[in-house]
Amino acid sequence: MTKAIIISALLTAGAAFGQDAQGDRVTVPFSDPSRPRMLKANLLNGSITVRGYEGKDVIIETRPRASDRRRNVPKKAEGMHRIDIGSYGLTAEEQDNVVRVSTSPGRGDVDLVIQVPVSTSLQLRAVNGGSIVVEHVGGEIDVDNVNGPVKLMNVSGVVVAHALNGEVQVVMDQIQAGKAMSFSSLNGDIDVTLPADAKARVKMKSDHGDVFSDFDIKLEATSGSALEEGTSGKGKYRVRLDKAVYGTINGGGPDMQFTTLNGRIYIRKKK
Repeated sequence: MTKAIIISALLTAGAAFGQDAQGDRVTVPFSDPSRPRMLKANLLNGSITVRGYEGKDVIIETRPRASDRRRNVPKKAEGMHRIDIGSYGLTAEEQDNVVRVSTSPGRGDVDLVIQVPVSTSLQLRAVNGGSIVVEHVGGEIDVDNVNGPVKLMNVSGVVVAHALNGEVQVVMDQIQAGKAMSFSSLNGDIDVTLPADAKARVKMKSDHGDVFSDFDIKLEATSGSALEEGTSGKGKYRVRLDKAVYGTINGGGPDMQFTTLNGRIYIRKKK
């Protein structure tokens, strides 16, 4: 049988009149802490910060933005006191060792600050108004931010990181052998630090930027190879070349992709 824990938390209001709403704090246990754990968090407006700690539960805090707490007073309410209900519709659900966290849309910007056991896999999604930050977590980390940067510091395991309009910055303490990884952005730099002994076959592509690396990357002769070749319906012969550069780090290993359209790529060796 599966076990589900659902917590719907309303942010605690301050004093009844004229006080700022304060964030709430909830703790969600995993069904079986001895098994692999996963956190999934989705946020429409705001930032997500996840930190690893030496504990067994997920600790979730909501922090309303100061700008949101000072919303403009409508003309009809001039001279009246605001009664802040403080609700951001925080929902945390645990089932089969997966904790899902979300907030209700339309209630303004709110930042999520979450603590998880160090060995926890993550799936994080944000859309507007903030960054995704992860610190000291080891697992399978999958993050996607639409309008903000991604910053993963001192993480281990496997990473897939994407920012549509922002920088992707990653510092890895350890990587999981044999697992592919990807770092990408449309309008931002890719800045990734890998352990000095990392082994990988790398694909590097920047349409409007340069590529820099501390590693001695052995480039492959396949760079610039044809991605598409053949005849069209009108009898024309078409060849489309791959603009990416391929190479190996420390003799090669699992695939790592570094791609950006409008940015530079930095592949650093951890000191």
